[in-house]
Amino acid sequence: MYKLIAIDIDDTLINDDKEVTPATQQALEAAVAAGVVVTLATGRAYASAQAIARQTGLNVPIITYQGSLVKNLIDEKVLYERYVPQNAVHKVFEYCIEHDLHLQTYIDDKLYSREENQKLLDYAELNKTQYYIEPDWEKLASIKTPKLLIIDDPDFLDELAPKLRELLGSEVHITKSKPHFLEIMHSEGTKGLALEFLADYFGCDLSETIAVGDSWNDHEMLETAGLGVAMDNAIPALKEIANYITASNNEDGVKQVIDKFIL
Repeated sequence: MYKLIAIDIDDTLINDDKEVTPATQQALEAAVAAGVVVTLATGRAYASAQAIARQTGLNVPIITYQGSLVKNLIDEKVLYERYVPQNAVHKVFEYCIEHDLHLQTYIDDKLYSREENQKLLDYAELNKTQYYIEPDWEKLASIKTPKLLIIDDPDFLDELAPKLRELLGSEVHITKSKPHFLEIMHSEGTKGLALEFLADYFGCDLSETIAVGDSWNDHEMLETAGLGVAMDNAIPALKEIANYITASNNEDGVKQVIDKFIL
């Protein structure tokens, strides 16, 4: 019997219209009624994820910023938190300014960038997120952040990732949440470690957990969970490591997982 299920949001829980369908909503409620902990595990900021979690009626801690922040929905108590090491933040800002790359940071759950451009506007529209402009990058780089995000062409980001790993070393975790989003967190800011933390928090064994996702930033939690599930619309690399492949995000894939393995 599975006791905890962690579900990615974008392209997993929500369909391409950015909605949780009524059928999936009913399945979530049925899982909760059956005594299973249903949580979200997302790269999104807490405020953005919180809105979706509240819509779906969840009341447990959720995993946000790729695993850098686990926070209660009811009292907003922080249970697990990791910030990008400050020297790494400085190096990333310097690199992005030198190479004219779009970089955004998150401070006190607010999105900041040095300048307004189309990449920022598109991101804010996609995630329904308000943003703030602070031209003084040294000021931004001096404040603690759970995540840095570079937006660019997918092939370029694939070449950039190993360069940044070499520049920043083992104290950071670098992953892609979407083809054009490269994200930089603390080395312990992964969905896998956050899932381990939550399993321990709720007193269940990792073999009693399910993780569902679609992108490479989900691979740690799929590998950590007792049952790792990839969506039909997941990237091929994630499908290769999954224990099970469910229907797509437009075909109530999450509902199928809950029906099959929980209900």
